[in-house]
Amino acid sequence: MANSGGGLIVYGVRESQKAATERVDVGEFDEAYERSLRSAAITGISPPVFGLHIFRVGAKGNQAVVIEVPASIDGPHLIYRNDYFGAPVRNDSDTVWMKERQIEAMYRARFEERRHTTEALDALFTDASGGLNSGERALLIAVAHPRIPRFGARLTRDGIKDVLSKARDLALSFTNHGGIHPLNNVDLQSFRPGLRRWVAVNIATSESTVWKASWVSIHHDGSVTLAATVGGHRMDRDRYFGGWQVESAAIECAIADFMGLIRTTAEAAGNDDYDVRVGIDWSREQPLRILTRDIGGFIYDGVSTPLHRFTPIDTTLNAIGPDSDYLGHVRDLALDCVNQGGVSNLLVIQPPDSDDQIA
Repeated sequence: MANSGGGLIVYGVRESQKAATERVDVGEFDEAYERSLRSAAITGISPPVFGLHIFRVGAKGNQAVVIEVPASIDGPHLIYRNDYFGAPVRNDSDTVWMKERQIEAMYRARFEERRHTTEALDALFTDASGGLNSGERALLIAVAHPRIPRFGARLTRDGIKDVLSKARDLALSFTNHGGIHPLNNVDLQSFRPGLRRWVAVNIATSESTVWKASWVSIHHDGSVTLAATVGGHRMDRDRYFGGWQVESAAIECAIADFMGLIRTTAEAAGNDDYDVRVGIDWSREQPLRILTRDIGGFIYDGVSTPLHRFTPIDTTLNAIGPDSDYLGHVRDLALDCVNQGGVSNLLVIQPPDSDDQIA
């Protein structure tokens, strides 16, 4: 199914000559059995097939099970048996083995799709950073693009409002509620249409708040972009850091908000796997410094590594996976960002063994 563009597998139907004739009960189907199905799709297939959707239909005694296999851009998916492997493909009601030329064509399509993915992230990143001044304060730019967009009905204005509201709450559940969150600095009640997207406008425009300016957009295909000022934050009532000085907590809050946006947008748009890129723009010669806090809570950069260039981080994640797995993605992405500046610990994002649960 994964090698054939995805599809549905239905258990609990008796058939004759490829036609369904009656319902039959599938028998005992508990959580352990469901986990074994998902495990088989991951451990028995290479590359693994993620994102299975499993539905139970009907009451016990007359229950059917439907497995939705998502379309995949990672084909061909191979099955290994001892020293041999093959690539099965669905052909009407039969399963056959791909020939060499079919396998070659699928590998070619996979590599071409990767090129398109890189181009999509490049375009989103350029668009998100366009027109923003990274010469005054460093800017974190984060973009995400669904690997296989599901083009359904466009999200309405009310739908976008709900997505952003849930994203803000989710981002707070990732953290200890500290720090400056970009989603608190965009207008969550009024949105503007853009080119195939909705735009949440920055509201930190006054002289006293411009240091925390943020911009968010959600595209009709489920893509998400966030730009947030992370350099030059306020130290106290009258003092500010330099534009090249970035608090690690500011990066963490931006990552938490961004990942909250991805998850809630994916749920609303029906997407699952996303390609993600995060970078920090700073156009001055002064190297970036990522600041952390000591045991007493005082900010310092004694362990900071001067960054003449922040290397953009690319990753792929399942946006609708289990809560614990997703929090792991949030932590990993934040760590990749602060580690570049020589900072090893997270200050704001919840640890993986936290008792707090994702909302």
